[in-house]
Amino acid sequence: MRFINFEVDQRVGVAADTGQGFHGLTRDEPGYPGALSDLITSNVDLAEVARRLSRGPRIDERAVTLLPPIPRPSKILCLGLNYDEHLAESGLKKPQYPEVFARFATSLLGHGAAILRPPESNMLDYEAELAVVIGRSGRRIGKDRALDHVAGYSIFNDATLRDYQGRTPQWTMGKNFDRTGAFGPWLVTPDELPPGAKGLRIQGRLNGQTLQDSNTDLLIFDVATLIESLSTTLTLEPGDVIITGTPGGIGWARNPKLFMKPGDVFEVEIEQIGTLSNPVVDEADVTNSAPADARGNGE
Repeated sequence: MRFINFEVDQRVGVAADTGQGFHGLTRDEPGYPGALSDLITSNVDLAEVARRLSRGPRIDERAVTLLPPIPRPSKILCLGLNYDEHLAESGLKKPQYPEVFARFATSLLGHGAAILRPPESNMLDYEAELAVVIGRSGRRIGKDRALDHVAGYSIFNDATLRDYQGRTPQWTMGKNFDRTGAFGPWLVTPDELPPGAKGLRIQGRLNGQTLQDSNTDLLIFDVATLIESLSTTLTLEPGDVIITGTPGGIGWARNPKLFMKPGDVFEVEIEQIGTLSNPVVDEADVTNSAPADARGNGE
């Protein structure tokens, strides 16, 4: 199953695709089950929700605004240095423990929305990544049970301002400029994918040119290991998001360096999940602040 959060005519909604295209309801329609994030947090049966939504109107995902699958996660836990080829291009040692940093909800935007290049920097880099959404709460989760806590998988572009990232050893500031974390286009439930989303080709393309090309089999710390490690320290809660790290091919490591600029389009494609696509614009050119829903980072 695939689920989308969407907006149409200033009305937010949720839809599911069980193989016959997306069908769903907006918040003002009878039978609306609630936002996807609320459904996951409530630990409802998503299969039953999908069956109910399948009786709703057909939703053309190309004709609506797609919001992030989880617009305001309570935690966004990101992994650095989680592919060997990215380690090699970064010139850093292989970590013995996952390298974790945080993103925050104000940095998120949905599929099709514009990534903003801020006036403070033109070093806007791309990072193609697999996203994991937690569906069940847990602490000290054993690796053998870790995948039982996954609600689904999605796609992320961890766009980064490299000069700001390098100002401190913990990377947070360079990773959290508003509207730099593209997330979507939908949530795919685990039954649609190999366990732990292993063995899936992941690509990053700038204006159609493939710059990153790898496989989720090559994650140094796989999904189950990440859930086990993270839950040792903190309670993972429904709706939390884990961003699993980027493969090699980033713009910072190229000679000459390659950064995203206004007019560019960056796509992240993960086999069996889909393609996340976002244009790039200068923040200075966005003259009017849009409501949260239209910005693609809230519901």
